[in-house]
Amino acid sequence: MSQYFNINLDNPQPRLIAQTADILRKGGVIAYPTDSGYALGCMLGHGDAQTRIRQIRGVDDKHLFTLVCRNLSELGNYAVVSNSQFRLLKANTPGAYTFILNATREVPRKLQHPKRNTVGLRVPQHAIVQAILEAIDAPLLSMTLYIPSEDEDSALSEAWEIRDKLENLVDLVIDAGHCVAGATSVINLTDDAPVLIREGLGDLAPFGL
Repeated sequence: MSQYFNINLDNPQPRLIAQTADILRKGGVIAYPTDSGYALGCMLGHGDAQTRIRQIRGVDDKHLFTLVCRNLSELGNYAVVSNSQFRLLKANTPGAYTFILNATREVPRKLQHPKRNTVGLRVPQHAIVQAILEAIDAPLLSMTLYIPSEDEDSALSEAWEIRDKLENLVDLVIDAGHCVAGATSVINLTDDAPVLIREGLGDLAPFGL
């Protein structure tokens, strides 16, 4: 049975954040709120946790994870970013975006797109996520929390509902109150001009889309 933490969105309790980080370091899988719905997360280097997330989502190894980073400095460890890309990212992060960027050698091959050597990265605007990232001092591997056979047009947004459905499948569910339902806007920045992959909660106007 999973643990269930009520964490204050405005002032995350350090004790609960530390316990969350400990669960992640030990190879745990968490269900956590973001600025675009709930997500499933684990740390890099824990293959069993990645497999569990894929099983919960009902996807195979062709479905890629997103790397959730604290800020642009951390994102730069995992993506090759030009000056023009950096300006765009600086103006629009943190936020409800996933950016497709060219991957650096820091990104394991199995986490990259198999043909294009790209990776999806995001910097969320959410106090609890930022606190967790600070505590683990590393990015999170993440997938939006959809349940197979459920309506995939929207992510789950209530922690109690997630606990009911996944209490034997994840190690921790974080409750921070109602979570905005939706998905990130996915934008490919590997070409000269931004390319829209999926329209979501992130404003497209700054990218001319």
